[in-house]
Amino acid sequence: MKGVILAGGLGKRLRPLTLVTNKHLLPVYDRPMIYYPIECLLNAGIDEILIVTGGEHAGDFLKLLKNGKDLGVRHLEYAYQEGEGGIADALKLAEEFADGGKVCVILGDNLIEGNIRKAVGDFFTQKAGAKVLLKEVEDPERFGVVRMEGNRVVEIVEKPADPPSNLAVTGIYFYDQDVFGICQTLKPSGRGELEITDVNNAYLQRGDLTYEVLEGWWTDAGTFESLHRASCWVAEGGANHLDMMGRASRPATVKY
Repeated sequence: MKGVILAGGLGKRLRPLTLVTNKHLLPVYDRPMIYYPIECLLNAGIDEILIVTGGEHAGDFLKLLKNGKDLGVRHLEYAYQEGEGGIADALKLAEEFADGGKVCVILGDNLIEGNIRKAVGDFFTQKAGAKVLLKEVEDPERFGVVRMEGNRVVEIVEKPADPPSNLAVTGIYFYDQDVFGICQTLKPSGRGELEITDVNNAYLQRGDLTYEVLEGWWTDAGTFESLHRASCWVAEGGANHLDMMGRASRPATVKY
């Protein structure tokens, strides 16, 4: 399985910081934000990674990460997203990289306390379809939120004014090769973007979307409040991360 990190966008909610660099290169405590989704994939045994970025600061990723070898990445590629077409639009750029296989997709501003090894292994053996990771949050109106009937997800609602639950879809997704065909069928939302929630609902309607609830804390870092929260949690030692020299401080894992 290969990993895709989506690190585009203009980071408007973090201006003026993002006037001089990409949001995903801002510091979370003592490391660039992009280190954390990379480490999340490496901890799960995924060491072939594509970073999709955009904007005028895209070249800064190459200055920081180079070919990824210092971080433990076996193969690192980059793709450039024109404009702001949304998460699903950025994901379309990963089709050639995926090469017909399954992918684990992570939004570049997502941080977790634990790891996703179990979810990766479960999806590796899942015959087809998609998987999302859920987490209870205090502000579900900021996210895609699931409506449950018993233990079954029946709908995912994007940024609902009246959330049907407090279970948010985190920015960690698993897809089979059909995701790229689904992305091609999407129409822009009212925001003018191709929404990842529409992708997940397409799999849900097909009946092959599974889910797991993420253990430990999870946060995005796309606002000043959540960026501060992420830095505090990491400073308290609640996340496995790369050391100052970029070497992965993690146990050996099975590759998927």
